Amino acid sequence: MERHWTRLSTWLVAFMGAYMLVNTVRATLDPVGFAAAMGLPLTDPANHAFVQVYALRAAFLGFCALGLLVFREIRALFVFALVATLMPIGDAILTASASAPPLTVSRHAATAIVLAVTAYLLFNRAFREGKA
Repeated sequence: MERHWTRLSTWLVAFMGAYMLVNTVRATLDPVGFAAAMGLPLTDPANHAFVQVYALRAAFLGFCALGLLVFREIRALFVFALVATLMPIGDAILTASASAPPLTVSRHAATAIVLAVTAYLLFNRAFREGKA
């Protein structure tokens, strides 16, 4: 338990939570640019409300992940990371079907891989700590 802040799984969760919060700020400040960077550019820049909906959800996910991390809810973080893996997989499929650049699609796929590895590490950690 005292090794919480030295574990790779802790830092992967912290990174992913912070990444979601950075995306919140980016989507809020520049929704048109953020949509393009995500691989789904807006056809009409005036229709940016959906990107702001994304920002609200990203903030929720980021703060939940970081809150669970601070309170050392390892089993809950395992489930969170495992379920969250579906989002970048869906993002990769959506951006590929929208003919996004391969690097953008690959970034979404890489995010899914990082989440899957994080979930695996968290599961093993919960099992070893008797919380599985």
